[in-house]
Amino acid sequence: MEIAVLALGCFWGPEIKFSKIEGIIKTEVGYCGGNSTTTTYKEVCTGSTNHAEVVKLDFDEKIITYEKILKIFFQIHDPTTLNSQGPDFGTQYRSEIFYLNNIQKITAEKVLKDVNERLSNKVVTKITLLNNYCPAEEYHQKYLEKR
Repeated sequence: MEIAVLALGCFWGPEIKFSKIEGIIKTEVGYCGGNSTTTTYKEVCTGSTNHAEVVKLDFDEKIITYEKILKIFFQIHDPTTLNSQGPDFGTQYRSEIFYLNNIQKITAEKVLKDVNERLSNKVVTKITLLNNYCPAEEYHQKYLEKR
């Protein structure tokens, strides 16, 4: 089992999309890349925590590769808009890949380079070492109850 952590705008839509993909075992919404190890949605929305809304994916690498997940990541959001996706604006809605190890970093750099070339060097997606991941417990539980 491996983990991918991706920021691509508001986390609800991407979580649903990734949850339907074969090989994705579990999804979880949360926040990552901020100044502290704990935060809340209300705090993140102030723009002062530096956290991004993210989807954490547990996946079976025998069924789906990290590279394939990243290609899907770039297909389901606009990586050329800075700090926004659709109607959502703010640094928490940025496009960012949080890697867990050097293999993921190298893979992310390769995929980003390919996408950036196709999109005339307009991609603003960051690649960052995973730091300060916080599950969005208060929202995730409510959402699961509605499913």
